[in-house]
Amino acid sequence: MEKIEIAHGSGGKLTRELIENLFLKYLDFEELKSLQDASYLKLSSPNIAMTTDSYVVKPFKFPGGNTGKLSVCGTINDLTVSGAIPKYLSLGLIIEEGFSLKELEDIISTIAKTAKEAGVAIATGDTKVVESGKCDGIYINTAGIGEIKKELSPKFVKPGDVIIVTGYVGDHGIAISLAREEFDMEIPVESDCAPLNTLLTPLFDISGLKWMRDPTRGGVATVAVELSEMSGYGIKLFEDKIPVREEVKFVCDMLGYDPLYLANEGKALIVVDKKDAENTLNILKEHPLGKDSAIIGEVTDSFKGVRLRTRIGGERLLDLLEDDPLPRIC
Repeated sequence: MEKIEIAHGSGGKLTRELIENLFLKYLDFEELKSLQDASYLKLSSPNIAMTTDSYVVKPFKFPGGNTGKLSVCGTINDLTVSGAIPKYLSLGLIIEEGFSLKELEDIISTIAKTAKEAGVAIATGDTKVVESGKCDGIYINTAGIGEIKKELSPKFVKPGDVIIVTGYVGDHGIAISLAREEFDMEIPVESDCAPLNTLLTPLFDISGLKWMRDPTRGGVATVAVELSEMSGYGIKLFEDKIPVREEVKFVCDMLGYDPLYLANEGKALIVVDKKDAENTLNILKEHPLGKDSAIIGEVTDSFKGVRLRTRIGGERLLDLLEDDPLPRIC
């Protein structure tokens, strides 16, 4: 048998075979082995953060990853930028009848590899199969639980604080766009999809760390606008300081995209007190995922909203997008 059948979601023999022969082959986490309706989690802290997200990326396989890797990284990153150390994930799969078992195995093995490298356990899961044509291959939902170690909030942000990005922006959005093969371009751009917990958790010891966010849908510009709205202060960004790959710039110029609004799946925006900016950069640059980190802006009380200082010295107002130029990027 090479493809998913409706009976794989029935709860019967094929379901058990799928669980035992595929899922548990890779997801060999202690918490899963009882196969009960709920898992017991070993958490030492009473301060718990929880998040959930669904992943419907199209195509499900792209340069730099697949929907399995994306689902693990996305949930880990949401917990980490909230000041928590990720501990456990749930895994919910909705699979279309006829989906390749080989493709499913690739996704599950990637989930296991990514979770183990990040030090996170898959604690519980569920699988549903729907008729052919009712789902675009595979959808994944993950929920995550972590221990809160650092309270981070826009209410801590003050004028004079600096804004740091942990690397090149726009890679994921362009990788997905090119993977859809809607454009006759062969340009080597890979998604930045990566778990950020090992990069960011060392920053929890910095007293001047105020706030973090992973700029996924809507990109850096959208996150900056939301920060301005939540903090009540203006955000000044410097275009010549924001790292964008030449390949990404080229595709954006060709297709009319703005890299500041493109999704990222392995980057974070960080707000720190100015006195801690150099130390923060040094810590980030010691990690492979943070070697291209840069200060790209500052918080100000001289205006409201977000202003981008362009390379030629002018200013451009940044606002929320009214439509989505690249739907289903995560």
